[in-house]
Amino acid sequence: MNVATPDLKGAGLRIAIVWSRFNEELVRLLLTACDKQLVELGVAPGDIDVVSVPGALEIPVVLQTLALERRGLAGRRYDALIALGAVIRGETYHFEIVSDQSARGIVDVQLETGVPIANGVLTTNNEKQALERAPVKGAEAARVAVEMANTLKAIGG
Repeated sequence: MNVATPDLKGAGLRIAIVWSRFNEELVRLLLTACDKQLVELGVAPGDIDVVSVPGALEIPVVLQTLALERRGLAGRRYDALIALGAVIRGETYHFEIVSDQSARGIVDVQLETGVPIANGVLTTNNEKQALERAPVKGAEAARVAVEMANTLKAIGG
């Protein structure tokens, strides 16, 4: 039996992060943890591109553009993408729309392009939950991106 095992070695990988400025203070915690983890996994700082967008609903179209181009700002293709944002429940139905549609858009881009995307968009009931989860979710998104980039390479993707 041949088994593809998880590979968290980031050396040589090119990664782009798309982050939402809505709830910016929280999302910067995600971004900081994500960037730190990518570097700890061996991704060179120069191989990480970062693009900001106004809100979570704008993340998928930028991911799609990056995935279809598959070239980074320095001309190399991306091995994986990361989406970061924070959607906090309010008193209206808007939370469900933003949460559902941003997640759907991220999954759609991933499936349509074959480029792995780590979904690090927090969806929480309140700001306290978001503050507690942001550092963990940011680092987790980095690990997912590196592992999935390596998994797709291992299986010929």
